[in-house]
Amino acid sequence: MSVRAPIHTPYDGSSKLFTIGLKPLDPGRWIEVDEHLKSYLAEKRRRYAEIPDRVFVEEEGTREAQREVLDLLDAHLLANFPEIYRRSSSGIEVIGATEGIGGPVGGSSDAPLVAASLLVQEDLILMRRDESGWRLVAGSLCFPSSWSLIEKFGRPLQQIHAPVPGFGPATRFADLINRMFDGLQGQAVERYNWSIQADDTLYHPLSNIERIDRATNRPTRFPDGDVNAHAFIRVERQTLRKLPVSRDILFTIRIHLDPLKVLAHHPDRAALAASFAAQILTLDAAQLDYKGLTADRDKLAESLKIMARGNDESLS
Repeated sequence: MSVRAPIHTPYDGSSKLFTIGLKPLDPGRWIEVDEHLKSYLAEKRRRYAEIPDRVFVEEEGTREAQREVLDLLDAHLLANFPEIYRRSSSGIEVIGATEGIGGPVGGSSDAPLVAASLLVQEDLILMRRDESGWRLVAGSLCFPSSWSLIEKFGRPLQQIHAPVPGFGPATRFADLINRMFDGLQGQAVERYNWSIQADDTLYHPLSNIERIDRATNRPTRFPDGDVNAHAFIRVERQTLRKLPVSRDILFTIRIHLDPLKVLAHHPDRAALAASFAAQILTLDAAQLDYKGLTADRDKLAESLKIMARGNDESLS
């Protein structure tokens, strides 16, 4: 992955963990495209070819909404990135990208959401309202951040968020999120989430059973103790927008991965590292378990404090 300065730094205190933190989104900034576009798309094609049923799901009756997503993306990408996308006989395409998806997609390679997902670096999740609430009815999730698309498929928001401390059924945050989804109209919104992982893998699933086991055993992610050598910051940029025709909600998730050590070369490294360390140290036991940081919190916080002080040790 890239070693340039991180594009997004929500750990500066602007997007605290385990809060909702939705903010209005400029429509022109809906989708992010960078120099890693083709490598992200290649990775999506590989996942579609190797594990199609784990990265794409759909309910019957969602194809029209999926097509609506594809049409919105087509218009947005051509208008905002004409140097990267062009119109072709089959729709639009990434200039210079490999054709095809590299294999069948669970028998649904003709699904519009699959076509849409192979244009952008974002994962795409479609939510629909019924008597049980807002349910996950279709999704392309090639880059999961410690969750399983199969396990969440068909479930309402309060069940999807059940493992998240403070966001499960009957909590204040669960009710608030449902009301926000209901009230979402033409204005798109965005939020950020972040975590730490021990490699630069984009595909990072975790089942509920694995999550329970991790919380119970609390394994370290850095057995040799060298946080700087192995830690990567995983930032999720999430957007929500209500589709104008179907009234379904499209949830996009864009993953940014940066080695922790790049912060040492950031012009605001002292403030960033200090804020990062402070937030990690304020997480309670349940939150640390959820993030898989229980065993590594102190090592990570100490590394960040050294970085904040400007000690050359943080550059090693």
